[in-house]
Amino acid sequence: MSYHFIDKKDPHIDVMFQGLEKLEKMLSVLEEIPKTFFNGERFLTDEELSNVLRVSRRTLQEYRTSGVIPYYLVQGKALYKESDIMKILDDAYKRCREEQRWV
Repeated sequence: MSYHFIDKKDPHIDVMFQGLEKLEKMLSVLEEIPKTFFNGERFLTDEELSNVLRVSRRTLQEYRTSGVIPYYLVQGKALYKESDIMKILDDAYKRCREEQRWV
């Protein structure tokens, strides 16, 4: 049986630290996003949600048109309740996990 010891010169360590640095940058960007609260709920703009989901704003328009995501339209500006978006993502994740159990 052979053992491979990882030390600080190992390239895997460098890759790991690069990943941690990217994660730290992403978290700092999220902290800078202004928190818009109304009645205890946080709302996201088109731009914020498209950045979070990594989809185009046009794709969000298609989601709204087809009824995939709920939204509020205030003076022509679409706003999305964060809790609604999280519920949609959680439900999609649960469905995916359930489908994997039967494969």
